[in-house]
Amino acid sequence: MVSLSPTILRSALSLTEFDGPAAQAPMKPIPRPEQRPPGQGGAPRLGAVLMLLYQKEAQTHIVLTRRRDDLQSHAGQISLPGGRREPQETAEAAALRETEEELGVPPAAITVLGALTPLYIAPSDFEVYPFVGWHKGPPRFMPQPLEVAEVIETPLALLLDEQTRAQETWQRNGLLLEVPYFQIGAHKVWGATAMMLSELIERLRRIEGDRR
Repeated sequence: MVSLSPTILRSALSLTEFDGPAAQAPMKPIPRPEQRPPGQGGAPRLGAVLMLLYQKEAQTHIVLTRRRDDLQSHAGQISLPGGRREPQETAEAAALRETEEELGVPPAAITVLGALTPLYIAPSDFEVYPFVGWHKGPPRFMPQPLEVAEVIETPLALLLDEQTRAQETWQRNGLLLEVPYFQIGAHKVWGATAMMLSELIERLRRIEGDRR
């Protein structure tokens, strides 16, 4: 069982001399672009996601969602609530707004504890900014049926357990990929979502090591 407080999470998110990309790397599909190609025109779209954590049954949980199978991008994948940043909107505000739109959790009920390392998602040309938020007690989820097929309440202990990690060779768009993933029940959590979760986990492990 894992039970964390907002204070511990804040400490993990404010670590100095912490290498975010290195913490994300163990869950990175190979090959995967490290950054946006220099010759690509225009600018990437900007997005934000929220890792929403809360206590439930004496354990810290994080909420994931399964996207509908008929969506145009990332259909059927396991993701964090989030989406595109609107003009004149901060990344943090976008993460909170999207969480409310997808899951029905109002921003006023969430305390943002900090941010993780942004990363680039090549298939959708998005630069994504991840935030970590805390909700006092289990939220009342009201998922948006046009986007969310399933709400997956995940004990953080599962993500910290090395037995949850696996790797497979997949064929996607004519390419062979080595894909690490978290096996959460019947779901495989991979790609950018897994990389961001990996950074959170490594930050928590660093804090735990410092406390010993």
